[in-house]
Parts: sequence; structure tokens; C-alpha cells
Amino acid sequence: MGLMLDRVGSGRSPQGAAGLADLEREVTRDLDRLNYPPRAWPVPKPAPDGSTALDALVVGGGMYGQTMAFALYREGIRNLRVIDLAREGEEGPWGTYARMDILRSPKRQCGPDLGVPSLTFRAWHEAQGRSWDELYKIHRLDWLAYLLWLRRVLDLPVENGTRLLALEPAGGLLRAEIEGPRGRESVFCRNVVLATGREGAGGRQVPAFPSFSMARGDRHPRIHHSADPIDFGPLQGRRVAILGANASALDNAGTALEAGAAAAVMFCRRPALPQVNKSRWMVFPGFQHGFPAMDDAARWEFMSHVASVQMPPPHESVLRCTRHAGFDLRFAEPWTDVIADGDEIDIVTAKGRHRFDAVIFATGFNVDLADVPYLTSLLPQIETWGARVAPQDAARFPALARLPYLTADFQLTAKAGAHAPEVENLYLLSFGASLSHGALAGDLPAVRATTTRAAQAIARALFVTDYQAYRQSMRRFSEAELEPTPYFVPPEDIAP
Repeated sequence: MGLMLDRVGSGRSPQGAAGLADLEREVTRDLDRLNYPPRAWPVPKPAPDGSTALDALVVGGGMYGQTMAFALYREGIRNLRVIDLAREGEEGPWGTYARMDILRSPKRQCGPDLGVPSLTFRAWHEAQGRSWDELYKIHRLDWLAYLLWLRRVLDLPVENGTRLLALEPAGGLLRAEIEGPRGRESVFCRNVVLATGREGAGGRQVPAFPSFSMARGDRHPRIHHSADPIDFGPLQGRRVAILGANASALDNAGTALEAGAAAAVMFCRRPALPQVNKSRWMVFPGFQHGFPAMDDAARWEFMSHVASVQMPPPHESVLRCTRHAGFDLRFAEPWTDVIADGDEIDIVTAKGRHRFDAVIFATGFNVDLADVPYLTSLLPQIETWGARVAPQDAARFPALARLPYLTADFQLTAKAGAHAPEVENLYLLSFGASLSHGALAGDLPAVRATTTRAAQAIARALFVTDYQAYRQSMRRFSEAELEPTPYFVPPEDIAP
């Protein structure tokens, strides 16, 4: 397990363990009352290699991936696999590069429970003798422990250490090339769900400078992206420069200062921080269910406005940093160069040259399916928003124009005129869905709406595709309802 995971659940009291055991018995009763899991009903689909195709392959075993597996199980779809490259407990950001001390969302947000009260975070929290009323917001590592508990009690299959190498069409199916503890495999799938988080729909966004470019392959032991596994211990007494003024930048500054850094200096281009978090307005069912039904022009206008005003960091993250004398936030001072000089790094701006011991690029992630290696063979067929809006709009917001154009059920769509039915068997449950479904896509507030909608869409498609098989099954169905009564008549005695 990773360093962060070792801290999860530490210090749990015997009383807390007993409370969780009681809660787990309640979970078992609740799921049984809900008939979970229902019988598996999809018709087996032969694959070209003689195997049975998976009904779904879920790529990503973090919050969205495991919740998607739960949602599919609830629909009676059990012929699936869930894969994740990370080790157990390191799926997603919670135990790795997320460095906030508390979650951004209010504590009352639900989602991974899919509406089952005994599976909520509150139930898990209170079962251990902890006060809900005294809790301000959920601690990040408690959230990770909760997700791992959910996975265990729901018996969700996550194959860790398993990588998706390639996806290609295969006669109405998708062939996935994967590699993990079982070795290298070709797996045929009726549907593939990409629940790969913020980094999985493109990659890290890192600016290039004349003297240093990660994209070019330049490396330095003290120059990091905020998603790197940074060891902050050696930064004690040292000066750290951070590019960016988003939540991640403040989280890394706060972590560095709490580890004993002498200074954490953040640089941003803007003259002031954004003040209003528009995404908070979007957290209500009407938006989650209604926004995907809006026409293209309305969605583009809405989300381009959100993109233009930007999002402020949470006030808790700001206050976490301002408690330290070594914190500094420099506005209107973009970097023009990064120069590694032995163990030290010089940051060059229009206002001067500054020397630091370490640098962190808190510049986020880029959504661009062209940067996803396993989509190479399908990429020429995939529609993006750039083809749906006027050229001048696409040029003004190129990052939005690169986003994939999804159906109301989170399916990728094929370009006009392309014969690529397999594209619609791909579901994207990540930040790449944000223009089609709103900025909540991929985040905690929408996990229930997102996974439920996608799971129901997969169930619907499986039935429609195999309708003739179900039709024949219905015609063969001959359970005699009246056999225990005096009015039973053998079918062969009934005149046609």
C-alpha cells in the first residue's frame, strides 16, 4: 500500500469496529430487501475468439468506477470486469496526489451509496461513534476509507495493477487489450465505460519554457507536477515556487508549509482570484437531469460562460495557507522561464528572477482524447464539440472545442458520415463529459445521477440489441400460474 493509504482508518477504536460490524449487518438486510443483486438476465454474446463477450468493461476503479459497477449490478448486469492500473487504495486522487485536508463538497453530499441509507458516508461515520453534527466537512482520508469499505461490503470486483493498452472495433464489439497480473489479454466487450478521472481523458497540462519543458522530456528531481508523488519531507526549511492559483496550488502550498518549508510562493497571471464558484449553483437535480437535454447552443453558451469566469479556490484552502508566515501569493506575474541551476531553480518573470529549491506546476489536466493512447484506432471516428459550434466560438475556447460530444447517456458519438457503431458502446464518465453534461461530471455531486443514467442506458441497449432472443424466450415461457387451483387446464387440452 502507498504512504497515504497506510494512514487510512488508523486509530479506529474497538467500539468503532463493533459499530461497523453492526452497520454491515444492516447493509446486508437492506440489500436483501432491495433484491440486490437481481438475477443476471443479459443474453450471452459470443466473441470472435470463442469466448463470451463482457457486457461491460469498466476502466477505472476509483469513486466513479466502483459506483458504476454497483449501478450495473443493481440492473442485473454482472458479466463485467473493473480494472485499474493503481494499487488498491491508490485508485483516483484521494490517497495519492489530492492534498486537501477536507473535501470541497458539503458533508451532506451523497452518491456512491446510490440511495441506500445504510451505505451513506453518514451511516459509516456515525457507526464508529463519531458525531455528525460536529463534523464540518469530510476528511479526505476518511473519504478514501469509506470508499474502500463500500467496495468490500458490496463485493465489487476491482482488478488492480491492470492497464488498458488498446481499444479497437471488432464486428460490433470492442476488443480491449489489457495487461495485469493475469498477463496480457484480449477481452471482447459489448460496452466499455471510461471512468478514468481528470487525468484519464487527456493528460497533465504543463506549460513549456525555453529552458525547461516536461513535454520535451526535461526532468529535475525538484520540479514536479502537482499530480506527482511528491515527498514533502526534504522540503523542510526550503523555498518552494508554485505555478497556479487554483485549489490544487493552494493544497500543495499548504502541504509544503505544514511539512516545514520556509516559504511557499504562488504565482498567477490574473490580477486577483476569481470570487464566485459557479459550480456550486449547479448542485441540484434539475440541472443534473435537465442540462443534457438542452440544445447544443444553450449548453455551449452556458459552459463557455463558466469557463470564462473561472473558479475560485475554496476559502478553507486559502485560510490553510495564510496561517503560515512563509506563504505568499503574487498576482499578475506569469513565468517566462524556468532554469535549473544545479540543485536550485530560477523562476524568471517580467518582474525579476527568483531562486527556489523546488517547483510545483499546479496547472491541472488537459482534456484531449488525442492524448489517450488506447483510443488511437477509434479517435478519427469520435465527434468533438468543435464540430458542433461556429468556428469562431471553437477558436475562442479551444479547450472546450476539444471535448468529446456525448449523448444524454454519456456515450461517445461518431462523426457525421462515419460508419463506426462501436463508438456508441463507449461511455465517458469523467471530466471530459463536462460540456455535454455540465461541470459536475466526474465530481462527487453528480456521481449517483451519472452512474445510474449510464447503467440504465447499458441495460436498455443490451435488451434492444437482443430483442429477438428475449421475444423467443417470452414465447417459450410456460409457467402455469393456475396449476395449484381447480381451474388448471393442461396447455395441450386448450383448443387453439
